[in-house]
Amino acid sequence: MIKVSETARQKVVSLMQEEGFNAGTDYVRVGVKSGGCSGLSYELRFDREADEADKVFEDNSVRIIVDKKSFLYLVGTTLEYSGGLNGKGFVFNNPNAQRTCGCGESFSL
Repeated sequence: MIKVSETARQKVVSLMQEEGFNAGTDYVRVGVKSGGCSGLSYELRFDREADEADKVFEDNSVRIIVDKKSFLYLVGTTLEYSGGLNGKGFVFNNPNAQRTCGCGESFSL
């Protein structure tokens, strides 16, 4: 399960509308790929349909899809949004990460 904070939900809904997606029917695809300064990095994009092998969740009225491989790295993660002068944008609070980089966009297990 991936959780979505209230501030992240608000930003996701706003961005989905800007890009022509419908937060009620479309998805936020969350994934993990090789790369980044700590070895693995997060992916976040919008998608109109889930693949048969995807895990599908809904939290705080946000529909989330994760491929099975990425799901193993993301169990228990909370998607948050940090704005303001020192804001980073979307932030993944991942309890599985043993080490993260300074920017928070990559991690290792």
